[in-house]
Amino acid sequence: MSLAYKLLLSKGTPKHVHLIAIIASKEGLINLRKKLPSKGVSLWLGALDDELTAKSYIVPGLGDAGDLAFGAKDSE
Repeated sequence: MSLAYKLLLSKGTPKHVHLIAIIASKEGLINLRKKLPSKGVSLWLGALDDELTAKSYIVPGLGDAGDLAFGAKDSE
């Protein structure tokens, strides 16, 4: 999201930017706040997840959205 914001700024200087995410982790939100300006940016979240696993997956999870979208991973 921060890369997309930087790309947007390379094309012009908007007065205000609205960024939207369906779900975010607290860690991701903290990281994003460090990279984005505090003024001129609104961040809209559908949900904020409180916890990540050791593999940085949200808890309880989305049923492995990648598997649902692209098929199960190889078991190798």
